[in-house]
Amino acid sequence: MSHEHVSYLELLARGAATEAYDRPVLLARASGAGPEALAGLEEAKQLALRVRAELEGRRRREAELSALFATAHDLAGLRDLDAVLRAIVQRARSLLGTEVAYLSLNDPAAGDTYMRVTEGSVSARFQQLRLGMGEGLGGLVAQTARPYVTDDYFDDARFQHTRTIDTAVRDEGLVAILGVPLTLGSQVIGVLFAADRRARVFEREQVALLGSFAAHASVAIDTANLLAETRTALAELERANDIIREHSAVIERASEVHDRLSELVLHGGGVHDVAEAVSEVLGGTVEFTEAGAGSARRAEGHAVREGDDWVAAVSAGGETLGALVLHGQPALDPVDQRTLERAALVTSLLLLARRSAGEAEQRVRGELLDDLLDAPDRDRRLLRERAARLRTDSAAPHVVLAARIDRTGGDADADGGRRESADRQRLWSAASHLAATRHGLASARDGGTVLLLPLGPGESAADLARQTARNLGGTLREPVTVGASAPVRALLDRPDQVAVAYEEARRCLDALRLLHRSGQGAAAEDLGFLGLLLADGRDIDGFVDRTVGQVVAYDLRRGTDLVRTLDAYFASGMSPARTKDELHVHVNTVAQRLERVGRLLGPDWQSPARALEIQLALRLHAMSAVVTGT
Repeated sequence: MSHEHVSYLELLARGAATEAYDRPVLLARASGAGPEALAGLEEAKQLALRVRAELEGRRRREAELSALFATAHDLAGLRDLDAVLRAIVQRARSLLGTEVAYLSLNDPAAGDTYMRVTEGSVSARFQQLRLGMGEGLGGLVAQTARPYVTDDYFDDARFQHTRTIDTAVRDEGLVAILGVPLTLGSQVIGVLFAADRRARVFEREQVALLGSFAAHASVAIDTANLLAETRTALAELERANDIIREHSAVIERASEVHDRLSELVLHGGGVHDVAEAVSEVLGGTVEFTEAGAGSARRAEGHAVREGDDWVAAVSAGGETLGALVLHGQPALDPVDQRTLERAALVTSLLLLARRSAGEAEQRVRGELLDDLLDAPDRDRRLLRERAARLRTDSAAPHVVLAARIDRTGGDADADGGRRESADRQRLWSAASHLAATRHGLASARDGGTVLLLPLGPGESAADLARQTARNLGGTLREPVTVGASAPVRALLDRPDQVAVAYEEARRCLDALRLLHRSGQGAAAEDLGFLGLLLADGRDIDGFVDRTVGQVVAYDLRRGTDLVRTLDAYFASGMSPARTKDELHVHVNTVAQRLERVGRLLGPDWQSPARALEIQLALRLHAMSAVVTGT
């Protein structure tokens, strides 16, 4: 083998450029080699160039196969479509040796096409390009589903040039462009491009290679679409499962509420038991209220939303009794709304049942009191049995109270009569409720109401009268005047004393109205000497003790003479000068004694009303002393 042939092998081994293969021929010609030697070298050169081209093609195909294999590997582990498409465009640009490569996708909804991935681009206008279907080289590729190539885009009349496309292409500086279709089945979904900023000719192998990359890109897009559809289907399936689970839970809640409400009704549960049961099942807080029924009344029978709350009216026979209000569940399922409405219906039934039972009990209580007032000679054993059924403690001291609503300026017309009738009904209802809570009795009588209530520990008849006036007045929001009798003891041993006590209570009630003390409650003991006239017991000792008892007690303890001083003071016309003459003491002594009296009886003891009561008490005290000889 000659030295020149070895040179060609060395050139092949180091992958020298094509121009380097001319050097051995030139050196041989310069050294004077003959025609035969030069012809042999020329033949060896051509052979070496053929070998070099074959090796270069194999290296190129190896690189292309490697890139296609890497692309297929990317597709197998597809996670991010943009990343796969970017890798495809990068490899296409590298293998084709172009300055720019890019991929556009069609947008059927918008009716145009847009840049999805660019590599090597420097123009923002080009990267954001959107163009109509059929425009430019890409439009021709999309229409024919075949590759198109141009070595000078602006001089090529095969494409529909537009100002938008030409401006963007010129802004990027592109000249030679190759475009191949991205297809799914028979549908073109986009175009893959390779482009240079100088004129060049794309070989058939390069067109085929870019087509292979386009096929991979189509597969990637199809795979991504399938994955997206699968994810969407899975998400919809999960949502459907959630809805099924939620509806199942709602139905279970509704069933649980039905069972619990049925149990409550059967076992005599109350309104608050219903609210508690519904609260536990619906997961919020349910309360019964009379104030929240206004808005619910407009949608009677249905739960309505009020802010973040749900309100269901509790009504019966056109009468709104209140409402169930659910707090803490603004987004309420329709089935749960029906549950709240069902609970409101059960609540109305319980209220009606309770009202019916209450009205029946009120009638029974009223009938017993009527018998004590009108027929006290009834069988006492039967009276005791009836009282026991009503949980009335007949052994405890009781007070009879006469109550009446007092209005100023009563009307005499028909409307006034209807109003008085309504007032009596309201008063009886409120009094019956009060009697039931205190284990007493109540009945409508003489245009008002009569009550028979037990005394509490340490409670007086006057205390009970005032408390009853406040209670009934607050309930009715009207002034209610109440007169009380003295305590009645051994109630059923002497039933006749109830009627006597009622007459005393009525006299006390009339006295309060005459004294302009409407809206108050009082017993005879509160009315001073007037109480002596009203009371049946004529408790003179009690009157004296309440009026001047402290002065009498002071004299007994200290040995003073305050009672005699008071007698002399009133006898002398409340004159201290004449009083000191009557008592034969100094006027200062009289002043000191009267000052002591004022501290014992209070600063208003010389007012006309108090002075009259004190003088009467002094006379009664003197009479008592004469009778008893003390």
